[in-house]
Amino acid sequence: MPTDLPKERAVRKPGTLELDPAGEGIAIDETSRLIASNKVEGTAVYDRTGRHLGAVHNFMVDKITGQVAYAVLAFGGFLGLGENHHPLPWKALTYSTELGGYVVDIDPGVLAGAPSHGPGEDGFADPAYGGRIEDYYGRRAPTA
Repeated sequence: MPTDLPKERAVRKPGTLELDPAGEGIAIDETSRLIASNKVEGTAVYDRTGRHLGAVHNFMVDKITGQVAYAVLAFGGFLGLGENHHPLPWKALTYSTELGGYVVDIDPGVLAGAPSHGPGEDGFADPAYGGRIEDYYGRRAPTA
């Protein structure tokens, strides 16, 4: 699966923190390699065969390191009804330029049995939740 991205083009003068000239005060730092957080939400997620699994609901950022720790995948259900949110270690996702979304090398059955929470619930309110995710996937990920 290709991860080569096209060459970036400068959208602002290098080394500046110039804001959007439209005057809305929004930084225009989005390039072909970087993506704004609001555009990650809703991005499709596929399994290794290209089958659509769900979409990124949101992602969790470690407050200390500033690194993305988990992508929360909205999985299953129809029109938001019956869906579950499955946090995946961010490193488990690979962006595919061909599919225009993220690919995870996780069997859907394994994903279905992973720690999850329902819409409107905050699984991370439980300090042990991150540890359960870490144990389930066998990856080192920060816990609350």
